[in-house]
Amino acid sequence: MTDSRSMNRWWVVAGGILIQLCLGAIYAWSAFTGKLTAEPFQFTKTQTQVIFSVGLLAFAVVMALVAGPWQKTAGPKKVAMAGGLVLGGGYLLAGAMGSSFWGILLGVGVLGGAGIGLGYVCPIAALVKWFPDKKGLITGLAVAGFGFGALIWIKLTSGFKFGPVDLTPGWAGLYGMGWSVSQVFKLYGILFAALVVLGAQVMVNPPKGWSPAGWTAPSSASAATTGGVNFGAAQMARTPQFWTVFLTFLVGATSGLMVIGVIQLFGKDALATKGIDPAQANIITGTAMGLFYALMNGFGRIAWGSMSDRMGRKNAITLMCLLQGIMMVLFYFIGGREWGLYLGAAVIGFNFGGNFALFPAITADYFGNANVGTNYPWVFMSYGLGGVVGPVLGGMMGDARAWMWAFIPAGIACLVMAAVIRSLTPPKAAA
Repeated sequence: MTDSRSMNRWWVVAGGILIQLCLGAIYAWSAFTGKLTAEPFQFTKTQTQVIFSVGLLAFAVVMALVAGPWQKTAGPKKVAMAGGLVLGGGYLLAGAMGSSFWGILLGVGVLGGAGIGLGYVCPIAALVKWFPDKKGLITGLAVAGFGFGALIWIKLTSGFKFGPVDLTPGWAGLYGMGWSVSQVFKLYGILFAALVVLGAQVMVNPPKGWSPAGWTAPSSASAATTGGVNFGAAQMARTPQFWTVFLTFLVGATSGLMVIGVIQLFGKDALATKGIDPAQANIITGTAMGLFYALMNGFGRIAWGSMSDRMGRKNAITLMCLLQGIMMVLFYFIGGREWGLYLGAAVIGFNFGGNFALFPAITADYFGNANVGTNYPWVFMSYGLGGVVGPVLGGMMGDARAWMWAFIPAGIACLVMAAVIRSLTPPKAAA
């Protein structure tokens, strides 16, 4: 590999991060939920979570049925560009639909989710091929932008104030300038389309037969855990390993997405029981999501991916699920205190971020590096299901003032799957 070729693969990392920063807009949904439950929208808490859930489901379905097969034949650049245009167009449509629930559901939920689904797999599929020697770390880096993006898009609406630290004194964000939700949707639509198309320009696969300097492809003896096997999607789906991985990702997604969707709604309710006024509660919940959750979500993708390269994918997923289960149960009890909301958001965000480094990496390990672009979208369908179960359950329990029955069952499910994934063994190589 020449020096210029070595540089090229890091340009693909940079382009992938830029794309993911925009796709992470879906995790900035809490910046809109409070506004959508007030005038002129007056959506219920459940309605705000239905929009979020539809976006997550569209994300997963389009990634599996469209983006995975399409990028394999057309290449990641074209598919990523299409994703940016659909995502941007969806937000522009939502901005043009005023206070219409169905208009925002179509724009942000259906089209926004579809655009994310088109773009998301492209950096992962390309980078696993460019970095077969650092799969855990590089998938973590590739998707870290998705987590960090939420911080940017949330704080643009409210100002970059984090508790007592105000990085933009005198500026209270777009909302503080008098921007409406519809205007913010339109601005974000333009930015998403432009930036994703820009990042897509370096989304290319390595030349056929290429490998990093000094790296040796795995021997047949170690192929079952290093990506040297070659399962197609249908072969993969017939293995018990696929369903174990799928269910584990499902409970991890359910927990993390529930908290993303309802943290502002739950936080305000919980803090109110401690006598904290609504204005202060709004600042605290915005900081919990916009700083602690979003920042640790991004760091978690890098940290868990890197750790898994050293301790093994199965061990990392087991530990991640165990920690997430414990914190989900505790979160209900500590969320009424400012420090508790910050701590819970940080730990849950950190663990949730790990899913997006560990599950594509274990998919490549167990079912093949070459087919991860078409196999991982089917594993990722679990995320779409979790995006329906988690936020909608949270919204329904919030409307019923029964938050306990959202967080504790999700935490128990994580603990159960930590025990189940611990027994996972590699599949036998496909014939």
